[in-house]
Amino acid sequence: MQLATASLTDRGDRPRNEDSFGDWSSERLYYCVVADGAGGHGGGDTASRLVVASVLADLRYLTVAELPPTGDRLISALTHANENIVEEQLRGTGNEKDMRSTAVVFAIDRECATAAWAHCGDTRLYCFRHGEICARTRDHSMVQQMVDARLLAEEEMRHHPRRNVLYAALGTRDALSIAGVDGTFPLHEGDAFLICTDGLWEYADDAGIADALAHAATPGAWLDALAQQVRASASTNHDNFTAFAVWVGDDDAQATQLMPGPAQA
Repeated sequence: MQLATASLTDRGDRPRNEDSFGDWSSERLYYCVVADGAGGHGGGDTASRLVVASVLADLRYLTVAELPPTGDRLISALTHANENIVEEQLRGTGNEKDMRSTAVVFAIDRECATAAWAHCGDTRLYCFRHGEICARTRDHSMVQQMVDARLLAEEEMRHHPRRNVLYAALGTRDALSIAGVDGTFPLHEGDAFLICTDGLWEYADDAGIADALAHAATPGAWLDALAQQVRASASTNHDNFTAFAVWVGDDDAQATQLMPGPAQA
């Protein structure tokens, strides 16, 4: 199975970038993680870096019994990351005492042709198949609950004044909601995945993401088009935004085989 990937991160209008991302690949497995330090708590950049480092270290050497990676196994990796942030909170001073992060972890098993993912907060994963969204994570947020209760239309989420109110974020000492795909997700040639922070999806709606995909020749071109949408639509002081694009296929002209080794920001 061939994979083509691309990533981007942008500080936006903020004084620093609190997003972190990283990926790792072997001959069989591919992982990527996107984390967004939760605004308003301070220390978010430290929390997001801890998430990426913790998750990739956790998953890098899975046992045979843990293959292919499942949603439950990725939930476990995020749970461990949460514990690591809490430990750092107890040791930290100042802003680090209350640091938080949202996150998505995504895994592909080339041998089994399956994917899995888990998430906490409002960092999102989308899967496009034949140009249509066939899977998307559900935010742990007030506005997502309002949409689920039919109190708010989906398209109104992006501009609601309470859109940044989260019900779950890593760095929580009490019971924590982490969601994952049930088992594994069978991959089809041509599947396109987008993993992104809210700084991107708030300004690039589903139709805009799909249109950019339809006109993109590469994952990098897709992300470039989405970044242009964000910069054209965002107001001043807009948030950091970070994204991974992962395309699945067997066409050597369209896909570049990933080589083993880490790539982390």
